[in-house]
Amino acid sequence: MGLEAIYQKPKTSEPHPGHTLFPYLLRYQVIDHCDQVWSTDITYIRLTRGFVYLMAVIDWYSRYVLDWALSPTLEADFCIETVGRLLTQGARCKIFNTDQGTQFTTNRFIQPLLDCDIQVSMDGRGRALDNIFVERLWRTVKYEHIFLHDFQTLHDVKQGLRDYFQFYNQQRLHQALDYKTPAQVYRATHSEAPHPRPF
Repeated sequence: MGLEAIYQKPKTSEPHPGHTLFPYLLRYQVIDHCDQVWSTDITYIRLTRGFVYLMAVIDWYSRYVLDWALSPTLEADFCIETVGRLLTQGARCKIFNTDQGTQFTTNRFIQPLLDCDIQVSMDGRGRALDNIFVERLWRTVKYEHIFLHDFQTLHDVKQGLRDYFQFYNQQRLHQALDYKTPAQVYRATHSEAPHPRPF
């Protein structure tokens, strides 16, 4: 019926007027191999009191969650540190796609990608479908895990998501992947895939 509770929701993708924006590079791209495109986004998780914020980096082709992190605030540090871990491990992609949120347009986030010869792509304003695979990931995580539990604290969410992402990568079959798991598809071209960590 379209009924919805009225309450203030966090705005996770506010642009910064002084930051550099990059064009969207994926409109006509055929995604046909791992590490061709990674993307990230932030979503919020409601606790008994307040919110925490979840970000994840996903490989578009395999749907493999490369890493993720939680934060009690929307400061950029947890996004920068998560991507920094992947780059430090030597993981690379051709194109990294984000929205235009201030966490992803700051030079502290962008420059390490450019230094690794990674192209930066950004969604158009208000175009959630430009980052469709992350949006589908959020829907899956929330319907299969978050909405089924009454999380009280950031620690509770972290423990639960650690188990869920392990299940998502290693056991959850995807119809779009010919009923393989993300780990099976991603590791078919990697002897050692990055192991997602909670922070």
